[in-house]
Amino acid sequence: MNNPDDLKHILKFLTKNHVLALCAAADGEMWSANCFYVTDAENLSLYFMTELKTLHGTLMAKSPPVVGTVAPHPKTIALIKGIQYRGDATILSGEEESHARRLYCQHFPVAIAMKAPVWALKLNSIKMTDNALGFGKKLLWERALSDKPE
Repeated sequence: MNNPDDLKHILKFLTKNHVLALCAAADGEMWSANCFYVTDAENLSLYFMTELKTLHGTLMAKSPPVVGTVAPHPKTIALIKGIQYRGDATILSGEEESHARRLYCQHFPVAIAMKAPVWALKLNSIKMTDNALGFGKKLLWERALSDKPE
């Protein structure tokens, strides 16, 4: 069962940061990439932009499940905070795409000129390490099975 306080802490962390690392795989090929993102706390999704012609974009279009991390660069081990996640990356369209693009461009105005697709990374599983809460402290969150894609 998910702890609401853990989720609140995780969302605060995700909102304060803006770069994710992801790894995509399809047809026996894998690739990783870093992307700027904005957080949609209500849907537990991260919105990012990337072209389909990139290798990670091509792989995600074929196979939406991805894994990755969000991790700033602390000065000491006592300040380590970071998230490991599993999720599904999909290209948005229609009203969802308009909403996500608006949010993304508010945070990253330079993106207004970009024509790249907007993707949603629907987070399904999160493990956060936060040494500021105690060395090796882990916060866990899982999307309810009824909310996961089939």
